[in-house]
Amino acid sequence: MKKFCIIFLTSIIISLTAIGFGGCFDGGAATTDYLRIHIRAHSNAEEAQAVKYLVRDGVVDFLTPLVAECETKEGAIESVENALADIERVASAVLTENGYAYGARAEVKTEEFPTRVYGEYTLPAGEYAALIVELGEGKGDNWWCVVYPPLCFTGASGENVVYKSKILEIIERWKAR
Repeated sequence: MKKFCIIFLTSIIISLTAIGFGGCFDGGAATTDYLRIHIRAHSNAEEAQAVKYLVRDGVVDFLTPLVAECETKEGAIESVENALADIERVASAVLTENGYAYGARAEVKTEEFPTRVYGEYTLPAGEYAALIVELGEGKGDNWWCVVYPPLCFTGASGENVVYKSKILEIIERWKAR
């Protein structure tokens, strides 16, 4: 019986992985399943790059509870679009608190992204829906990640990446029943 349970659970995990990710991390993935975030610094000056990460922390802190319960990319896009003015306020407040007079603009649109590796996962190059947060002129180097599914959000230090697994959440909900 124990062997049957292990085989059954392994089969479920493999099936959920195939359904949940649809091969999205294998290099041949559809780019339509993600909402990315792209924060563009004002310039490549050291100060502009440093404040970009402070803005990132503020925006991610604001976005995390907003999209945490979203069940679909479309739901995440709707939540983010409804909060664009608030996202701009958060970003602009961080800029002002740090002595920068230029503001921030936020919008959701489709953009081309290069291949990006997040730990053990690779998102292929292609067009993705993205929340674009442009600081000032937005001509500096940028930071990007994935808002939905919430694949990664960095900690305040910028060094810690937290990976969330929808499959693990589904399994834990199933076990709790």
